Amino acid sequence: MTTTRLLSDLDLLRSRAFPAVPERSGHVDSGPGFHVAALATSEEFWEDGSLREVVGEQYEAERDGLAAVLAARWGEPDRMSLWSLRDRCAAGERLPEPWSDLSAHVQDLMLWRVDARWIALGVSQWGEELPFQLLAVVTDVDPP
Repeated sequence: MTTTRLLSDLDLLRSRAFPAVPERSGHVDSGPGFHVAALATSEEFWEDGSLREVVGEQYEAERDGLAAVLAARWGEPDRMSLWSLRDRCAAGERLPEPWSDLSAHVQDLMLWRVDARWIALGVSQWGEELPFQLLAVVTDVDPP
């Protein structure tokens, strides 16, 4: 994955209208007020579980590299931990999407406010046996 391609994918995501109802198209989950796209998905550690830590670090480095380029555009990002949102969901609180879903599989986000929308980057992993994903989030739903 190249930075140029990742930036292009993110810019396309930013230009898309939000749908009225939840939908999935390729690697993009969308709904009223949000898009969440998998910019890249790992496959490396499926054959060798010992690579999990290395692959996780690679995906964090990809996120950080893309965040550095975006910081040149929009300024330094805020870093938002999603642990408190995860705890709130576990306690039964209903949080708006995309925040509720993100809190289930993303530890933290790099977050910018751009043109009345939130833009975020994160590394997702639903479980140790599942792949890592570099996620881009575009939403007009404020973080709870």
